[in-house]
Amino acid sequence: MKWLSSALLCCLFSSQMMAFEHFISRKGHQLLDGEQVFRFAGLHAPELHRIENDALGTCPDDPRGWGQYFQWPTADEQENWIKALVKSGHKAMRIYVLSVEQESDKACGRETHILAPLSKGGIPRLNEKAMVVYDNMIALADKHGLRLILPFIDHWQWWGGREQLAAFYDEPQEAFYDVRSQTYKAYLSIIEQVIKRKNTLTGRYYYAEKAIMAWETGNELKDTTRPFLETTVALIDKLAPQQLIVDGNYLQLNDYAITNPHVDIISNHFYTTNNNNKPETIKQDLAQIAGRKAYMVGEFGLTDASILNDIMQTAVHHDYQGAQAVGAFIWGFRGHRHDGGFYFHKEYTGHYSYRLPGFVEGQDNQEQQVVALVRKAQAQMAGLNEAPRLPIPEAPKLRVIDGVDNIRWLGAPLGQTYRIERSTNVEGPWQVVGENISDGKLRFDPEVDRLFWDNPPQVEGLKYFYRVTAINDSGESPPSNIESYTFE
Repeated sequence: MKWLSSALLCCLFSSQMMAFEHFISRKGHQLLDGEQVFRFAGLHAPELHRIENDALGTCPDDPRGWGQYFQWPTADEQENWIKALVKSGHKAMRIYVLSVEQESDKACGRETHILAPLSKGGIPRLNEKAMVVYDNMIALADKHGLRLILPFIDHWQWWGGREQLAAFYDEPQEAFYDVRSQTYKAYLSIIEQVIKRKNTLTGRYYYAEKAIMAWETGNELKDTTRPFLETTVALIDKLAPQQLIVDGNYLQLNDYAITNPHVDIISNHFYTTNNNNKPETIKQDLAQIAGRKAYMVGEFGLTDASILNDIMQTAVHHDYQGAQAVGAFIWGFRGHRHDGGFYFHKEYTGHYSYRLPGFVEGQDNQEQQVVALVRKAQAQMAGLNEAPRLPIPEAPKLRVIDGVDNIRWLGAPLGQTYRIERSTNVEGPWQVVGENISDGKLRFDPEVDRLFWDNPPQVEGLKYFYRVTAINDSGESPPSNIESYTFE
């Protein structure tokens, strides 16, 4: 089964020690984990809670012409991704928003986090199926040691955002920022429902989850007004006083946000299309904030690795009167598929998502260079001169074998290549039938692509056993679980 019951998972998670002793707090321009300064750098992983499955293409029943197919990640996938992030040096992660229902979702088989009200003028509802996946993300982040930054609603319509929320009330999308509108009241209701939710797996309310470092008002809320911000952050602070608050505005920093007592982190996003994808933006932002709040680069990317490195190194080293950026994320990361290979996403610039630990198949995407510059920044923030060696990978998960012409496995977090072994006896001896096998194809399509196919003698009644070992520069994993196939 891809998911255990919520009751069983709750028992498993609640019996484990929490990874965190403290909530992340703020003192002036610094974030603190207890008494220790907390800084972070990483690849931005937007889809720890919902997946755009680009391999399926666009949905023809979506009249917008670009609407994609979405699905919920499996528990195995979520844990695999979070392990890969943490083991490679990620201490914190900003994910993407809560998705909002829109009219073509049903025709495209899409599910969302936010559902339309049951009656006209009512409040939006949380989709319980979606929120259990969200629960699991938080529980796994707590288990493995990853702090989360969680934005609420999007300015844009990619996953459903302010426009789709306003459509519930026959209001224009601009109503989202109007504190007198029904749309804004619905937005506040979503915030309250989410923060006061009780995690079905940990048994804790979201406001008591130390894995949740910060709540963000939304994604790229560039039309934020003073009344919108003041009312929103006051509510979040009232509901979750031990967790931090990020102003989800971008492109320009508002002084009323910098001086607001409820706001802890000022964020900005850098992209070439906005003419701000450069180190100078960090210097300008830090000067404007002048040490009054913590500052992070919530997203930047979609450009050459040399430019990304310049920006990241500025985030690591530049200070304005002693104040530095607390963190920076390069857009964007995708992880392993449940049954093998990686998810992928292609941006309008032609750039693809990055995978860990970086693959030669991503050479045209400068994947290994980008991973290396991120890990260098993580090390520098920790006071090191260079990134430590990656840990030896754990065992991959070999899936049930339906035919030896398509042997599949969930790749190990940080696994680079794989060795496949076969035997006619479950105890061995084992014969190597595949070496230096990569699961790093950039545009992996599970309907077409195969990780490995074998061609043993086909003898009726003969059973073959298989196992897989993951390898990276630091060493090799224990063998995977064993699966078998019998010729009939």
